[in-house]
This record gives sequence, structure tokens and C-alpha cells, in this order.
Amino acid sequence: MKTSVVHYSRYLLLFGIILLPLFGKLETVPIRVWDEARQAINAYEMSKNHNFLVTYFEGQPDMWNTKPPFLIWLQVVFMKVFGVSVLAVRLPSAIAAFLTCVLLLFFSERYLKSFWFGFIAVLLLVCAQGYVHYHATRTGDYDALLTLFTTAGNLFFFLHCESKKTKYLYLFFAATALGVLTKSVSGLLFLPALAIYAFYSKQFLPLIRNKHFYVGLTGCLLAVLGYYGLREVYNPGYLEAVYQNELGGRYLTAIEGHTGGFWFYYDDLINYRFPEFYLFIPCGVVIGLASKEGPFRKMAAFSFLATLTFFLIISTGKTKLPWYDVPLFPFYALLSAITLYCFFTILKKSTLITSLFQWNPLPFLLLFLLFINPYKRMKDKVMNPVEASSDVELYEMGYYLKDAVKGKHPTQDRFFVFEGYNPHNNFYIHMLKERGVTTGLKEWSSLAEGDKITTYQKTIQQHIEENYHTTRMEEAGNIVTYEIQQRKH
Repeated sequence: MKTSVVHYSRYLLLFGIILLPLFGKLETVPIRVWDEARQAINAYEMSKNHNFLVTYFEGQPDMWNTKPPFLIWLQVVFMKVFGVSVLAVRLPSAIAAFLTCVLLLFFSERYLKSFWFGFIAVLLLVCAQGYVHYHATRTGDYDALLTLFTTAGNLFFFLHCESKKTKYLYLFFAATALGVLTKSVSGLLFLPALAIYAFYSKQFLPLIRNKHFYVGLTGCLLAVLGYYGLREVYNPGYLEAVYQNELGGRYLTAIEGHTGGFWFYYDDLINYRFPEFYLFIPCGVVIGLASKEGPFRKMAAFSFLATLTFFLIISTGKTKLPWYDVPLFPFYALLSAITLYCFFTILKKSTLITSLFQWNPLPFLLLFLLFINPYKRMKDKVMNPVEASSDVELYEMGYYLKDAVKGKHPTQDRFFVFEGYNPHNNFYIHMLKERGVTTGLKEWSSLAEGDKITTYQKTIQQHIEENYHTTRMEEAGNIVTYEIQQRKH
């Protein structure tokens, strides 16, 4: 009985540790303008028009965001459950991150026969600045969900190569299909590594001779090509837009000025995204490949190959964005965990300590000392987020509208006037309308006497003050609410 309690308490400890970084205060930071707001509007419009094949933006088929809609479907489901809200937009990413942690633990226990290796790998993952971050687990973007499916696909493929069990092969194809239906070609970027590993492990010929390989491949192709084909039928021009946005156009040229050198992702990794632990990655590769234990050696070889191949692919692409490396973080965690687990095991086997005490605290003390500061920084980042100075003005209206949804600002019978691309603000206006508030957007060229107008942009405020007699009803920082009296002559 005592052993059983200890056994389950360690799972509760781990899940308690990861819940705060992954789920804590998901709604605190306003909707991000790139690209979360786009997905939020896509999901909102899908929930209204019930077109589950074609994503819409501002009433038109979205030909800029051409990703398949698996994430959007999940957001729509959560909107039906929780209402139109920031939580509904972000929960799929948070849950995907949680399931990725569960997957790492499952893999560690099933293949490596070690709970504590999985414990360490999960801690490394949830303390990674680049993983628990915007455009990953903390926002309603594709990358956390993509990472769940690419990680699952890779590990299931590896487990099939090791065990020859058919179920892992089918799970690999299912995860691959879901990865593509989440973020298009990004779901396929690990495939070269898997092909190389199949040759390396002498599993390539058995694989292509296996009838289940072709059954799984057929199912995967039917799901993916079926979606793309149907979307093109109902949304002509879609495939051309996909090519320009996601394939040759994005990889061969820098889209929207997102440039960077070959070492873009390496510099980002060591300076911000994994700064406390990045040196453990090469150490883990060396220790793992030198290990006398076959499972650790094979896992290290596979993880290193997957990491290196994916890293080279995104590094040679012309378009560089910080979140393109998010699918690498579970493998960074596995490789780094090899190093830490090596020291953990050495301390755990110390006979001197066990002769003096009933239990050996040293390995756990090591983990505490290594993770206490990174975890505290992650807790502060999640619970007390601070906008970058360059983003304060950009998201000022977002904070205002977030408070307005909570009733902290009067918005009944008031209209909002924005200039330019504002889906991050428009989503909150949809939220207000869903809560029965009479509000909406107005063009600044069609203001009328008696209108109550809220805006944050100086150009619009200047236009209103130069062309209308007004009363200022409310001021909150740069945000001003006017009541239009009459037009100046």
C-alpha cells in the first residue's frame, strides 16, 4: 500500500508542476495580432457560418492563412463549450502541450523503463523559454498542436522500428495526417530523418515490405489529399495560394521581410529559447551514443538525427521566424535529459548516502537546485507577464477591450474606429456582441452626430478633432471615447 501511494504521488507531483506553466492565466495577455488573431477570427466565423471546410476572414475565404483547419475545428468546439473567449482560442495549445508531456513520460516508461528520465525530460520541456511562450503553448497558434503530432509521429515510428508492432505504425500515420491537417507541409519536415533512421536501423526493407505500411500510408494520403482536394473544389485558387504561402514561396524567398542567416535558430536557442540547458544537448548526444544500454543509445541516435535534420531544413529556408523551431523542443528535452539522468543515476546509486540515511535525497536535491530558478522564471513569466516595450502601444487597446468584456469599461451603444489590420481588437468586439452588448466597428469616414466613438490611434483622433465638435467621454492612456456633436464647417 505504501509503495502504491509513493508510486502515484510522483505522478501527481509532476502533473502539479506542469499545470501552472501550461494552464496558468491563459487569458491574461490579450490576443496576439500575429497570427493568433487570424485563427481566432477564422474560428469565430466558422462557428457562425458552419462551413467546416473553408476558413473565412471578414466574410471572405481566407487566402492568406491557408493552413488546414484542424486547430480551427478544436477552437470552434471550445467556443461551443466555453463561449467565444480567449480561453477557447488558447486551450487547444495548452492541452496539446500537456499531452506532449504525457507522451514523453509514456515513451520513457514504455521504452526506457524509467519514470525519472521522463520526469526530467518533462521538466526540461516546461522550463524551456521558447516552448512555453507566445506562438507556442501560450497562444492559439498552430505550433504547440503541430509539435504534439510531430513528436507523436516520430516516437511511434521509432517504437515501431524497435518493436515491429503494427499499432505503432498506424499511430505514426495517424499522427502524420493530423500534423499536416494542422500546419500543412510543416507536419512532414521530420520525414527525411525517419527515412535515414530506417536505413540506419536496417528497417527500411522490412518496412516497405509490410502491407500495413501501405494501408497506413493510404489512409494518411486519403485524409490529407481529400481535404486539399475538397477545399480546392469549394474554394478555387486555394492550392495556388498554398504553394505561394507555404511551399516554394516561403521556403525559397523571405516572406514579409522575415529574414535571417543560417545560424538564426542556433543564436535564438542559446540566447533566449533554451539558455539554461542548451549545453546539455551536445553532452546528451555524446553520453547517449556512448551508452552501453541499447535503448538509451538508440534513442539518442534517433533524437539527434531528428533534431539535426529538422534544424538544417529550417535553417536553410529563406523565411525565418522564431517559432519554426518549436517542434524541436521535445527532442531538445530528451537529449538534455540524458545528461541530467546520467548524474541523477550516479547520485541515486551512492552507497555512502544510503548507508547513512533510510533514503537518498541527493538525486532529488540535484533536480531541485537545477530547476528551481528556471521554474521560478517560468512561473513569473506566466503569472505576471510583461509586454515588451515595443508592444505596449500595440496591445493597449487589447487590454482595454479585455477589461471591457469584464464590464470595467462602458461599451453599450459605443462604436470602435480602427485603421489598418486589427483582428486582435476585432475579436474582442465579437466577444462583446456575443455578450449582448450593442457595439461594433465604424468607418472613420462615416461618423454621424450622436455617435459614441472609441479609438486608440492618433491619426483617427486627430481626424475626429479636426472635423467634428466632440465631447470627451472617457480617456484611458492613449484610448479616447468621443461623443460626436456635429461636423465642423
